[in-house]
Amino acid sequence: MSEAQTPAYPAPKVLGGLIAYLQVDGAFKAAEFYKRAFGAEQVFAYPADEQGRTMHIHLYVNGSSMMLSDAYPEHGHAHEKAQGYTMQLILGDDIDAWWKRAVDAGCEVVVPLDVMFWGDRWGQLRDPFGVAWAMNAPVKPA
Repeated sequence: MSEAQTPAYPAPKVLGGLIAYLQVDGAFKAAEFYKRAFGAEQVFAYPADEQGRTMHIHLYVNGSSMMLSDAYPEHGHAHEKAQGYTMQLILGDDIDAWWKRAVDAGCEVVVPLDVMFWGDRWGQLRDPFGVAWAMNAPVKPA
């Protein structure tokens, strides 16, 4: 293991019991985007290789860990388009602020934020990396 690949200790605390680990085309760019769009905090990243890729980035988003990596086709991990899943943000009274920040950062509105049949406000976005994101919050009592 080279010095650039040696993990930093202590490792950042992993938050939550089920962690999303996204493989994207441009993990460093995605991490920067997620900071702007979702208030993510980057707590760890392996340095970029000679092609600008990283094998691991650890973010905190809304009180949970989320991890990213680039594709490494030469090691059997080719990039695949994001499909069949949605990153779900469970929010409180500030859903409008979260929604606006994400849209202002460059997320595309897929389903506008609205009160849904189950009684919560919900909407879905797509980020520039093709990942679907949804936001859900209880409706404020009148």
